[in-house]
Amino acid sequence: MSILSVNAGSSSLKFALYPIQGHTIGEAEVTGNIEGLEPSGEPCISFAAKGQVKTVTDVAVLPDQEVFDAALSALDLLLMSHFSHLQVQAVAHRVVHGGQFFTNSVRVTPEVLVQLATLNALAPLHQPHNLAGVRAFAASFPDVPQVACFDTAFHRTLSPLETTFAIDRQLTAQGVRRYGFHGLSYQYVSQVLQGVSPRSGGRTLMAHLGNGASLCATRAHESCATTMGFSALDGLMMGTRSGALDPGVLLYLMEQGWGHDAIQKLLYKQSGLLGVSGESADMRTLRASGSDAAQFATDLFAHRVVREAGALTACLGGLDVLAFTGGMGEHDAVLRQQVTDALSYLGVSVDAAANQAAKGDAVCAIHTANSAVEVWVVPTDEGRVAAQDALALL
Repeated sequence: MSILSVNAGSSSLKFALYPIQGHTIGEAEVTGNIEGLEPSGEPCISFAAKGQVKTVTDVAVLPDQEVFDAALSALDLLLMSHFSHLQVQAVAHRVVHGGQFFTNSVRVTPEVLVQLATLNALAPLHQPHNLAGVRAFAASFPDVPQVACFDTAFHRTLSPLETTFAIDRQLTAQGVRRYGFHGLSYQYVSQVLQGVSPRSGGRTLMAHLGNGASLCATRAHESCATTMGFSALDGLMMGTRSGALDPGVLLYLMEQGWGHDAIQKLLYKQSGLLGVSGESADMRTLRASGSDAAQFATDLFAHRVVREAGALTACLGGLDVLAFTGGMGEHDAVLRQQVTDALSYLGVSVDAAANQAAKGDAVCAIHTANSAVEVWVVPTDEGRVAAQDALALL
């Protein structure tokens, strides 16, 4: 028996099949990705069974068939033809926003979907696609429980001092507050750190640095401060998102005639590394560019991480453990070196050779023997956490 973990986005769908081993989840038997799900896209499915080489095949789209439906049919066929011995007992979906409704994973019902759809405006790049994935899998696997696992749930331990905006309290009562995101990733990293670092139960800062980026401060492995807030726009500079921005900028743009859609597009899709560099949202492309604009964009990204790390470290009252995860956090040694060098005033000291050797393929420590702060690189696995939550719930 197994649990299928799914992360449905606007143009891709990541999946993994985890075997149930008693009361726990085993290592993924298969992991994969379906890309090209955008309108007029050319979908293909890539997957790798445990210990085997990745296979890539095109997805056939029949006349009058939706691309997403064709992708699900391809996934269903893949599971039946290659992994029929692993019977799917539940589908665990990553859902970005649970709002005030859900602080733990929940089995999906029509009523749950209605509640979650009211949060689409708070995460427009993610929530609608997450829910579309839930609906599609519910139709394709009608007898299999669908479980929603929320990126906001890990941050349910935040205090009112952390969640409250300094605005009219009536708006706060309506749910206008800070929630925090990347919770599935932080939950996984926190679990890993518990197994390798006794100090991680103290003052820990986790940095999920990817196209979406945030920081999370924990004590006793519970979230006590984070950089993302009401939406997935706040905090750090990201691939195409602005991060924290003076709200006066938005008032200025409105005075200049900018409407809702134009502002939303600017903040979510035309800012961040892409907006500052004018070249790309991909850190790897910017590293290879060599242009002044690309260099400034990467430096600004690192500066924002350092700036926010200082704020969260102040909330913790110091720092015992620092962990990097996410695409950039796991693979960009230059970024890790920039950040840790800037945090040397906290006693952070990184072994340059160990940092260069860390490629995101295994959990590794990169701090020196005399560092006052442990520094770890932890490849994240949000799908595994979702599968664990689904198993626990069902």
